[in-house]
Amino acid sequence: MSKNYRAEITGVFGDPVDGNPTGVMEEAAYAACGLNYRYLTLKVTAEDFPDAMKSIRALHMKGMNLTMPHKITVIPYLDELSEAARIIGAVNTILVKDGKLYGENTDGKGFVQALENAGESLSGKNITILGAGGAAKAIAVECALAGAGSITIINRTIERALDLAEVIRTHTSTKSLSMKWEASQQIPADTDILINATSIGLHPQCDQKPDIDYDTIRDSMVVTDVVFNPAQTLFLKEAAQRGAKTISGLGMLACQGALNFTLWTGTSAPLEVMEETLRKEFEL
Repeated sequence: MSKNYRAEITGVFGDPVDGNPTGVMEEAAYAACGLNYRYLTLKVTAEDFPDAMKSIRALHMKGMNLTMPHKITVIPYLDELSEAARIIGAVNTILVKDGKLYGENTDGKGFVQALENAGESLSGKNITILGAGGAAKAIAVECALAGAGSITIINRTIERALDLAEVIRTHTSTKSLSMKWEASQQIPADTDILINATSIGLHPQCDQKPDIDYDTIRDSMVVTDVVFNPAQTLFLKEAAQRGAKTISGLGMLACQGALNFTLWTGTSAPLEVMEETLRKEFEL
């Protein structure tokens, strides 16, 4: 058989996209598995997005990630959506299969997988989520689909919290409540899993943490953060000091990347390689 010099292409469309670390993780995984795949980090403006979408088929790509501002505007270009992507109303991953573009959202799935890898089940659990943005919505939907008993959304803008709670109630069997985020917000006492789904504490604002009453965190809670750099945020450190089990955002990012890897290659992802690559990248 003659040698194949053509690499299979994956990547990400976004603007801005220069700071997106996904390519480092995915290419390390491709190399570890001996796959002739490449991951391209591509700046695509909103004006150029229609042409970029044509390139997926024209260049016979295996799939693409999407980041801002394309997660919602991509939907009309797709042939099919997963259940989660349909409910969330946003897509972060495209799989090309038999010439069709399949839209998936692995943001929340990565969170759920990281939680399960840490030995935690969502079945029947009471979830409290700080924030109501894109990450919060993806996580809330996936937690509900994974069998969470109830989800409480706490957000500064109460209308967004109300909207997200309504999405959960409408599309899943999980109970959902909303609360306005007040100063030194207290965490509901029946919370099993507390999630910071905001960007508070993300590098370079490493000295910041969500404005909550940390003394309302109990040692029976699992506390998680979507922020991956630094891995141990002030939020998680405060929770750990009160005896809570903590799970960093690094695992969520790696699990999300692993899900993308498997969708595109059909191969099990080397999760440990991906996590270690991220740690080195962020000098953790």
